[in-house]
Amino acid sequence: MAPASSSTQEISDGVYVSVEQLAALESTARDLTFIQRNAVQQPLTGRHSSRMRGRGLTFEELREYLPGDDIRTIDWRVTARTNKPFVRIYGEEKERPALIVVDQRTNMFFGSRRVMKSVTAAEAAMLCAWRILGSGDRVGGQVFNDSGTTQLRPHRSRESVIALGDGIAAMNQALNARTPGERATGQLDTVLRTVENVAHHDHLVIIVSDFDGHSAETRDLLLRLSVRNDVLAILVYDPFLLELPTKGEIVIRGGSMQAELTFQQAKARNAIGDFARSRGRELLAWQQELGLPMLPVSTALETAPQLRRLLAQTAWRQRRR
Repeated sequence: MAPASSSTQEISDGVYVSVEQLAALESTARDLTFIQRNAVQQPLTGRHSSRMRGRGLTFEELREYLPGDDIRTIDWRVTARTNKPFVRIYGEEKERPALIVVDQRTNMFFGSRRVMKSVTAAEAAMLCAWRILGSGDRVGGQVFNDSGTTQLRPHRSRESVIALGDGIAAMNQALNARTPGERATGQLDTVLRTVENVAHHDHLVIIVSDFDGHSAETRDLLLRLSVRNDVLAILVYDPFLLELPTKGEIVIRGGSMQAELTFQQAKARNAIGDFARSRGRELLAWQQELGLPMLPVSTALETAPQLRRLLAQTAWRQRRR
Protein backbone atom coordinates (compact mmCIF):
# COMPACT_ATOMS: atom_id res chain seq x y z
CA MET A 1 0.00 0.00 0.00
CA ALA A 2 1.29 3.45 -0.86
CA PRO A 3 2.14 5.75 2.06
CA ALA A 4 0.07 8.83 2.78
CA SER A 5 2.71 11.07 1.19
CA SER A 6 2.42 9.40 -2.22
CA SER A 7 -0.41 9.94 -4.68
CA THR A 8 -1.54 8.86 -8.12
CA GLN A 9 -0.12 12.12 -9.50
CA GLU A 10 3.27 11.47 -7.88
CA ILE A 11 3.34 7.93 -9.26
CA SER A 12 2.56 9.13 -12.77
CA ASP A 13 5.13 11.93 -12.45
CA GLY A 14 7.99 9.52 -11.71
CA VAL A 15 8.31 10.07 -7.96
CA TYR A 16 6.94 6.64 -7.10
CA VAL A 17 6.19 3.54 -9.13
CA SER A 18 3.28 1.11 -8.86
CA VAL A 19 3.22 -2.65 -9.27
CA GLU A 20 0.81 -2.15 -12.19
CA GLN A 21 3.38 -0.02 -14.00
CA LEU A 22 6.09 -2.61 -13.38
CA ALA A 23 3.84 -5.42 -14.61
CA ALA A 24 3.11 -3.45 -17.77
CA LEU A 25 6.81 -3.53 -18.68
CA GLU A 26 6.42 -7.17 -19.72
CA SER A 27 5.53 -6.21 -23.29
CA THR A 28 8.43 -3.75 -23.51
CA ALA A 29 10.88 -6.39 -22.30
CA ARG A 30 9.75 -8.78 -25.03
CA ASP A 31 10.88 -6.24 -27.62
CA LEU A 32 14.37 -5.84 -26.14
CA THR A 33 17.15 -7.44 -28.17
CA PHE A 34 20.27 -8.24 -26.18
CA ILE A 35 22.61 -8.70 -29.13
CA GLN A 36 26.21 -9.71 -28.52
CA ARG A 37 29.11 -10.56 -30.80
CA ASN A 38 28.78 -14.21 -29.88
CA ALA A 39 25.34 -15.73 -29.38
CA VAL A 40 26.69 -17.90 -26.56
CA GLN A 41 27.79 -14.77 -24.67
CA GLN A 42 24.45 -13.03 -24.28
CA PRO A 43 23.96 -12.15 -20.60
CA LEU A 44 20.18 -12.39 -20.66
CA THR A 45 19.47 -15.10 -23.21
CA GLY A 46 18.16 -17.63 -20.73
CA ARG A 47 19.62 -20.95 -21.86
CA HIS A 48 23.41 -21.08 -21.92
CA SER A 49 26.02 -23.42 -23.32
CA SER A 50 28.07 -25.08 -20.61
CA ARG A 51 31.53 -26.60 -20.76
CA MET A 52 30.01 -30.00 -20.02
CA ARG A 53 30.11 -32.33 -23.03
CA GLY A 54 27.33 -34.74 -23.78
CA ARG A 55 24.42 -35.60 -26.04
CA GLY A 56 22.75 -32.21 -25.80
CA LEU A 57 20.79 -30.25 -28.36
CA THR A 58 23.47 -27.82 -29.54
CA PHE A 59 26.08 -29.07 -32.01
CA GLU A 60 29.54 -27.68 -31.27
CA GLU A 61 32.13 -29.38 -33.45
CA LEU A 62 33.24 -32.41 -35.43
CA ARG A 63 36.65 -33.85 -34.50
CA GLU A 64 38.71 -37.01 -34.65
CA TYR A 65 37.90 -39.77 -32.21
CA LEU A 66 40.02 -39.81 -29.04
CA PRO A 67 40.42 -42.67 -26.55
CA GLY A 68 37.63 -42.44 -24.00
CA ASP A 69 35.08 -40.84 -26.34
CA ASP A 70 31.59 -42.33 -26.32
CA ILE A 71 31.35 -44.55 -29.43
CA ARG A 72 27.70 -43.48 -29.76
CA THR A 73 28.94 -40.03 -30.83
CA ILE A 74 30.83 -41.39 -33.87
CA ASP A 75 29.69 -39.83 -37.14
CA TRP A 76 29.76 -42.89 -39.40
CA ARG A 77 29.31 -40.96 -42.64
CA VAL A 78 32.34 -38.73 -42.03
CA THR A 79 34.27 -41.74 -40.75
CA ALA A 80 33.52 -43.65 -43.95
CA ARG A 81 34.58 -40.73 -46.17
CA THR A 82 37.86 -40.04 -44.35
CA ASN A 83 38.76 -43.56 -43.22
CA LYS A 84 39.31 -42.06 -39.78
CA PRO A 85 36.87 -42.18 -36.86
CA PHE A 86 35.22 -38.80 -36.24
CA VAL A 87 32.83 -37.87 -33.41
CA ARG A 88 30.15 -35.19 -33.14
CA ILE A 89 30.45 -33.01 -30.01
CA TYR A 90 27.41 -31.38 -28.48
CA GLY A 91 27.15 -28.65 -25.88
CA GLU A 92 24.74 -29.42 -23.07
CA GLU A 93 22.22 -26.72 -22.38
CA LYS A 94 22.30 -25.56 -18.80
CA GLU A 95 19.75 -23.56 -16.86
CA ARG A 96 20.92 -20.41 -15.09
CA PRO A 97 18.69 -19.01 -12.32
CA ALA A 98 18.76 -15.24 -11.94
CA LEU A 99 18.90 -13.06 -8.83
CA ILE A 100 18.05 -9.38 -9.29
CA VAL A 101 19.25 -7.09 -6.48
CA VAL A 102 17.32 -3.79 -6.37
CA ASP A 103 18.42 -0.75 -4.35
CA GLN A 104 15.57 1.29 -2.82
CA ARG A 105 17.51 3.11 -0.10
CA THR A 106 16.99 6.78 0.74
CA ASN A 107 19.93 7.78 -1.46
CA MET A 108 17.91 6.52 -4.44
CA PHE A 109 15.09 8.97 -3.66
CA PHE A 110 16.52 11.73 -5.83
CA GLY A 111 15.85 12.92 -9.36
CA SER A 112 16.31 16.15 -11.25
CA ARG A 113 14.80 15.00 -14.58
CA ARG A 114 12.08 12.60 -15.68
CA VAL A 115 12.07 10.22 -12.67
CA MET A 116 13.75 9.42 -9.37
CA LYS A 117 16.75 7.08 -9.29
CA SER A 118 14.59 4.67 -7.31
CA VAL A 119 12.07 4.57 -10.17
CA THR A 120 14.74 4.02 -12.82
CA ALA A 121 16.15 1.16 -10.71
CA ALA A 122 12.69 -0.39 -10.43
CA GLU A 123 12.14 -0.14 -14.19
CA ALA A 124 15.54 -1.61 -15.06
CA ALA A 125 15.13 -4.49 -12.63
CA MET A 126 11.71 -5.44 -13.93
CA LEU A 127 12.74 -5.19 -17.58
CA CYS A 128 15.51 -7.68 -16.82
CA ALA A 129 13.14 -9.92 -14.85
CA TRP A 130 10.56 -10.09 -17.64
CA ARG A 131 13.26 -10.72 -20.25
CA ILE A 132 14.79 -13.56 -18.24
CA LEU A 133 11.41 -15.19 -17.60
CA GLY A 134 10.61 -14.91 -21.29
CA SER A 135 13.78 -16.87 -22.02
CA GLY A 136 12.61 -19.71 -19.80
CA ASP A 137 14.83 -19.21 -16.75
CA ARG A 138 13.91 -18.87 -13.09
CA VAL A 139 13.82 -15.38 -11.60
CA GLY A 140 14.21 -14.26 -8.00
CA GLY A 141 15.73 -11.33 -6.22
CA GLN A 142 16.42 -9.16 -3.23
CA VAL A 143 14.94 -5.70 -2.77
CA PHE A 144 16.54 -3.64 -0.03
CA ASN A 145 16.24 -0.27 1.66
CA ASP A 146 18.06 1.33 4.59
CA SER A 147 16.64 -1.03 7.18
CA GLY A 148 15.55 -4.28 5.57
CA THR A 149 15.48 -6.72 2.68
CA THR A 150 12.75 -8.60 0.85
CA GLN A 151 14.02 -11.90 -0.54
CA LEU A 152 12.36 -13.95 -3.25
CA ARG A 153 13.63 -17.36 -4.33
CA PRO A 154 13.97 -17.93 -8.09
CA HIS A 155 10.88 -19.42 -9.77
CA ARG A 156 9.84 -19.79 -13.37
CA SER A 157 6.43 -18.11 -13.38
CA ARG A 158 4.74 -14.78 -14.02
CA GLU A 159 3.61 -14.84 -10.40
CA SER A 160 7.23 -14.79 -9.23
CA VAL A 161 8.02 -11.72 -11.35
CA ILE A 162 4.85 -9.98 -10.15
CA ALA A 163 5.91 -10.78 -6.57
CA LEU A 164 9.28 -9.18 -7.27
CA GLY A 165 7.52 -6.12 -8.67
CA ASP A 166 5.25 -5.98 -5.63
CA GLY A 167 8.28 -6.04 -3.32
CA ILE A 168 9.95 -3.28 -5.32
CA ALA A 169 6.82 -1.11 -5.38
CA ALA A 170 6.25 -1.52 -1.65
CA MET A 171 9.74 -0.30 -0.73
CA ASN A 172 9.63 2.36 -3.43
CA GLN A 173 6.40 3.87 -2.16
CA ALA A 174 7.73 3.84 1.41
CA LEU A 175 10.54 6.25 0.46
CA ASN A 176 10.15 9.67 2.00
CA ALA A 177 12.72 12.46 2.00
CA ARG A 178 11.23 13.77 5.24
CA THR A 179 11.98 10.60 7.18
CA PRO A 180 14.20 11.58 10.13
CA GLY A 181 17.15 9.70 11.52
CA GLU A 182 20.54 8.46 10.35
CA ARG A 183 20.80 6.14 7.38
CA ALA A 184 22.19 2.69 7.99
CA THR A 185 25.74 2.25 6.70
CA GLY A 186 27.06 -0.82 4.97
CA GLN A 187 23.63 -2.00 3.82
CA LEU A 188 24.84 -2.59 0.26
CA ASP A 189 27.63 -4.87 1.45
CA THR A 190 25.27 -6.67 3.83
CA VAL A 191 22.93 -7.50 0.95
CA LEU A 192 25.80 -8.61 -1.30
CA ARG A 193 27.04 -10.96 1.42
CA THR A 194 23.56 -12.49 1.56
CA VAL A 195 23.54 -12.89 -2.21
CA GLU A 196 26.96 -14.55 -2.06
CA ASN A 197 25.56 -17.15 0.35
CA VAL A 198 22.67 -17.88 -2.02
CA ALA A 199 24.39 -17.75 -5.42
CA HIS A 200 26.95 -20.48 -4.90
CA HIS A 201 27.56 -21.02 -8.63
CA ASP A 202 26.02 -20.73 -12.10
CA HIS A 203 23.65 -17.86 -11.30
CA LEU A 204 23.06 -14.65 -13.19
CA VAL A 205 23.30 -11.86 -10.59
CA ILE A 206 22.05 -8.42 -11.66
CA ILE A 207 22.68 -5.54 -9.23
CA VAL A 208 20.68 -2.36 -9.85
CA SER A 209 21.93 0.47 -7.66
CA ASP A 210 23.71 3.83 -7.54
CA PHE A 211 26.33 2.02 -5.41
CA ASP A 212 26.25 4.80 -2.84
CA GLY A 213 28.43 3.89 0.14
CA HIS A 214 30.51 1.39 -1.81
CA SER A 215 33.74 0.27 -0.21
CA ALA A 216 36.72 -1.99 -0.79
CA GLU A 217 34.54 -4.81 0.55
CA THR A 218 31.92 -4.05 -2.11
CA ARG A 219 34.57 -4.59 -4.77
CA ASP A 220 35.75 -7.83 -3.13
CA LEU A 221 32.20 -9.15 -2.85
CA LEU A 222 31.54 -8.45 -6.53
CA LEU A 223 34.81 -10.15 -7.43
CA ARG A 224 33.94 -13.29 -5.44
CA LEU A 225 30.46 -13.37 -6.95
CA SER A 226 31.82 -13.03 -10.49
CA VAL A 227 34.24 -15.93 -10.02
CA ARG A 228 31.37 -18.42 -9.63
CA ASN A 229 28.53 -16.59 -11.38
CA ASP A 230 27.78 -14.16 -14.18
CA VAL A 231 27.40 -10.69 -12.69
CA LEU A 232 25.86 -7.63 -14.34
CA ALA A 233 25.91 -4.25 -12.57
CA ILE A 234 23.47 -1.51 -13.60
CA LEU A 235 24.72 1.83 -12.29
CA VAL A 236 21.77 4.22 -11.88
CA TYR A 237 22.73 7.89 -11.88
CA ASP A 238 21.16 11.33 -12.14
CA PRO A 239 23.01 13.76 -14.44
CA PHE A 240 22.41 16.69 -12.06
CA LEU A 241 25.81 16.45 -10.32
CA LEU A 242 27.57 16.19 -13.68
CA GLU A 243 25.86 19.29 -15.09
CA LEU A 244 25.53 21.65 -12.13
CA PRO A 245 23.75 24.99 -12.65
CA THR A 246 25.65 28.24 -12.20
CA LYS A 247 23.10 29.76 -9.84
CA GLY A 248 20.68 28.69 -7.13
CA GLU A 249 21.15 26.61 -4.00
CA ILE A 250 20.94 23.00 -2.94
CA VAL A 251 20.34 21.56 0.53
CA ILE A 252 22.36 18.46 1.34
CA ARG A 253 20.99 16.34 4.15
CA GLY A 254 22.52 13.50 6.11
CA GLY A 255 20.32 12.29 8.91
CA SER A 256 19.75 15.15 11.32
CA MET A 257 22.47 17.30 9.72
CA GLN A 258 22.04 19.47 6.65
CA ALA A 259 24.04 22.05 4.72
CA GLU A 260 23.21 24.57 2.01
CA LEU A 261 25.51 25.04 -0.99
CA THR A 262 25.32 27.97 -3.38
CA PHE A 263 26.09 27.16 -7.00
CA GLN A 264 27.24 30.71 -7.66
CA GLN A 265 30.37 29.78 -5.69
CA ALA A 266 32.61 28.27 -8.38
CA LYS A 267 34.81 26.52 -5.81
CA ALA A 268 31.87 24.62 -4.30
CA ARG A 269 30.39 23.86 -7.71
CA ASN A 270 33.67 22.49 -9.06
CA ALA A 271 34.28 20.41 -5.94
CA ILE A 272 30.88 18.72 -6.24
CA GLY A 273 31.36 18.09 -9.97
CA ASP A 274 34.87 16.69 -9.49
CA PHE A 275 33.64 14.36 -6.75
CA ALA A 276 30.78 13.04 -8.89
CA ARG A 277 33.01 12.43 -11.92
CA SER A 278 35.71 10.79 -9.82
CA ARG A 279 33.20 8.46 -8.20
CA GLY A 280 31.74 7.57 -11.58
CA ARG A 281 35.17 6.77 -13.03
CA GLU A 282 35.97 4.58 -10.02
CA LEU A 283 32.81 2.53 -10.42
CA LEU A 284 33.14 2.20 -14.19
CA ALA A 285 36.76 1.06 -13.72
CA TRP A 286 35.40 -2.05 -12.02
CA GLN A 287 34.30 -3.23 -15.47
CA GLN A 288 37.95 -3.71 -16.44
CA GLU A 289 39.30 -4.68 -13.02
CA LEU A 290 36.66 -7.29 -12.20
CA GLY A 291 35.68 -8.35 -15.71
CA LEU A 292 31.99 -7.56 -15.21
CA PRO A 293 29.79 -5.13 -17.13
CA MET A 294 28.99 -1.89 -15.30
CA LEU A 295 26.18 -0.27 -17.30
CA PRO A 296 25.39 3.41 -16.51
CA VAL A 297 21.67 4.16 -16.79
CA SER A 298 20.47 7.77 -16.48
CA THR A 299 17.27 8.92 -14.81
CA ALA A 300 16.90 11.60 -17.50
CA LEU A 301 16.20 9.13 -20.32
CA GLU A 302 13.79 6.27 -20.91
CA THR A 303 15.15 3.13 -19.27
CA ALA A 304 14.39 0.46 -21.88
CA PRO A 305 16.19 2.12 -24.83
CA GLN A 306 19.25 2.69 -22.64
CA LEU A 307 19.39 -0.97 -21.61
CA ARG A 308 18.95 -2.06 -25.21
CA ARG A 309 21.85 0.12 -26.36
CA LEU A 310 24.20 -0.63 -23.45
CA LEU A 311 23.74 -4.38 -23.56
CA ALA A 312 24.31 -4.41 -27.32
CA GLN A 313 27.57 -2.48 -26.86
CA THR A 314 28.89 -4.51 -23.95
CA ALA A 315 31.48 -7.15 -24.71
CA TRP A 316 30.11 -9.69 -22.26
CA ARG A 317 32.74 -12.08 -21.03
CA GLN A 318 30.84 -15.07 -19.68
CA ARG A 319 32.44 -16.90 -16.79
CA ARG A 320 34.21 -20.09 -17.82
CA ARG A 321 32.52 -23.14 -16.39
